[in-house]
Amino acid sequence: MSKDSNITNGVMLNAYPDSVGTNLNEMISMLQRPQFKDVFSLFYVLPTFFNSDLDRGFSIIDYNLNKNLVSQEDLKALEKLGIQLKFDIVLNHLSVASPQFKDLLKRGDKSKYKDLFINWNTFWEGNGTMGDDGVIIPKDEFLNKLFMRKSGLPILKVLFPDGSEKPYWNTFYQEITYNKINSEDLIKVEGLTLEKTEWICNKVNSAIEENKDFTTIDFEDCNHLKGEVLEIINRNRSYLGQMDVNAKSELVWDFYEETLKKVSDFGCKILRLDAFAYLHKDIGQSNFFNKPGTWEYLERIKKIAQKNNLTLLPEIHAEYGMHLHDEVANEGYYIYDFFLPGLTIHTIESTNSKALLTWAKEIISKGYKTVNMLGCHDGIPVLDLKGKAINGTYNKGLLEDDEIEAIMNKIMERGGRVKNLYDPSGNKISYYQVNATFFSALGESEQKLLLARAIQMFMPGIPQVWYLDIFAGKNNYEAADKGGSGGHKEINRTTLTVHDIKNGLKRDIVLNQLELLKLRNTSKAFSGTIKINKTSDKEIDIKWVNQNEIAHLKANLKTQTFHIDYTEGGVAKTMTF
Repeated sequence: MSKDSNITNGVMLNAYPDSVGTNLNEMISMLQRPQFKDVFSLFYVLPTFFNSDLDRGFSIIDYNLNKNLVSQEDLKALEKLGIQLKFDIVLNHLSVASPQFKDLLKRGDKSKYKDLFINWNTFWEGNGTMGDDGVIIPKDEFLNKLFMRKSGLPILKVLFPDGSEKPYWNTFYQEITYNKINSEDLIKVEGLTLEKTEWICNKVNSAIEENKDFTTIDFEDCNHLKGEVLEIINRNRSYLGQMDVNAKSELVWDFYEETLKKVSDFGCKILRLDAFAYLHKDIGQSNFFNKPGTWEYLERIKKIAQKNNLTLLPEIHAEYGMHLHDEVANEGYYIYDFFLPGLTIHTIESTNSKALLTWAKEIISKGYKTVNMLGCHDGIPVLDLKGKAINGTYNKGLLEDDEIEAIMNKIMERGGRVKNLYDPSGNKISYYQVNATFFSALGESEQKLLLARAIQMFMPGIPQVWYLDIFAGKNNYEAADKGGSGGHKEINRTTLTVHDIKNGLKRDIVLNQLELLKLRNTSKAFSGTIKINKTSDKEIDIKWVNQNEIAHLKANLKTQTFHIDYTEGGVAKTMTF
């Protein structure tokens, strides 16, 4: 399989800067332990590496180092370990707290960044009806086409300096916090006694505490002042949100130019394009992978990347039946193998390798350049496995719907949480992903996890490994319950302590995985050719060959046992599990 010349073919670690201990330095200390020698060649550091404030890093404030978690010395230490870096650029949005959006909130229409973000009403002007809340509702023929990531219209209403509220496009997360008011906040409301002021504050603050709709509060003999009070409450609120950027503005492309140079200077080799498929927006399109607009934007980003010696990895979740992965790969880009996690679970739980190996053969025959994973910072994808009807023709998925449902039900029985997709009315239209640790998704069977890891190591593509999976992490229900609207993801993001690492390195499931990772990372066989040998559906037989070096996996799905024959410096060896 062809690789970009500046990218290693080794194993990639995936973690937040503070997934081990309290900062990146403690993760590096783990990587410096003898058990981790030669295990990783790449490190996908999630975007709390930069300054961010929501969605665990994917709401970027700016692309400077988060000095609470990362230092220049950390970057030098990783370079010394021979570990290349992969980062994210979140193409579709910036945080409410970014300097650009803060300037917009401060200066309103006079802000130099006015065109960097998308005023929803301006975008849809003439193509919808103004609602009672001051937000344009697009015509049905447009609204019904929109691909939604959450219920309701994808907007966040923000206050401008003139007191007006304006809706801005907000595809992903948002948080609105109504802060308690005090007597000083109401000082300019004429006709209020001190006693009445305190009474109104108590009424409002109780409603905020109880998360009630304060527009329904009966202010009794002060109801004639209700409008002024509500305006003060709204002015006193604070926001978090991922605000979509307006890629039709050259300001956005200037920002991308600056950002790609910056991450390259940090040592980035692979740049994951998060949410790139949402970037291009147009009236009458789904605004998810619009064509040809998305391709034009991707080509423009590619030119900036080439100037900075960066390899791009466009991140896209879509049904297999849409064949978007095929289109992106055909343009020469690396793609994420979001199909492997669900296929691996299906293979192990159904003791049937047919679907998995069909996908592996497709990767090989079409020459896809992939990065694959089992667990990750997000959920276990299930939407990606589905078929899709396009122009009256149904394109099959990698699994049938009942097989996907079986995966979901099994993971749910084992404590997983489900994330769905919605239409503009807030109705569920499809499942999206299941949130669980990969170990818990497999029923917390160490043998199943070890088999899954062996399968991943022998699949074509660069294997990306979630830090928590190495240590057989279990579902963290407490964190998921505390996490609010995005809490389902926290089930698989438990921070490991130095004590956890020391104890973990005494466990066979950890040491055996590290042995598999080291083989994949160091054996020259995996830079050669791959062959899927014919066998029964109850078995897996994959062999890599590079001149005199081999690595050969034979697995029995019924017993979940496997062995690996390989060479090391011309000497034949075997691992048996």
